[in-house]
Amino acid sequence: MSSPRQPDQSPGPGAPGPRGAAFLLAQIGAHAAALFAERVAELGLTPADVGLLRMIAGRPGRSQRALATDLGVVPSRVVALIDNLETKGLVERRRSTEDRRNHELHLSPEGRHTLTRVSRSAATHEDTLLAALDPAQRAQLTQLLELIAAQQELTPGVHPGYRQSPKRS
Repeated sequence: MSSPRQPDQSPGPGAPGPRGAAFLLAQIGAHAAALFAERVAELGLTPADVGLLRMIAGRPGRSQRALATDLGVVPSRVVALIDNLETKGLVERRRSTEDRRNHELHLSPEGRHTLTRVSRSAATHEDTLLAALDPAQRAQLTQLLELIAAQQELTPGVHPGYRQSPKRS
């Protein structure tokens, strides 16, 4: 029976001794983000585009202002991002029947199709990234990361890149 490959604990350039969990989270996160960006670029999207598509699909009819609030950004930032998705034919703005000043956001048929393609690509991405783990280890890793994210008060499903970095004392 072969033993699983052990992480390299030898000192690397400029870093004596084993690497800490925070460093590894940052290293793996940056690596995963770069690979995901490459995958979605093949679909003509950025990770920010994907995040917005997922949020709009999760709550169709949400106003631009509500989306900005959920993301923790100023409404003008959301307008520019939605303009881009609308130009690509992925999102539709519809006047609210309750308040004509508001626009409700919906995925277009092409947006729904694109999001299906993104979901398949994201599943492949996760399988590739976590190939060294068995299903039980994947579940445990996810549970632990959710615990850390909750403790750090990260909003579930919202990429931290949308927000300004919080000031920590």
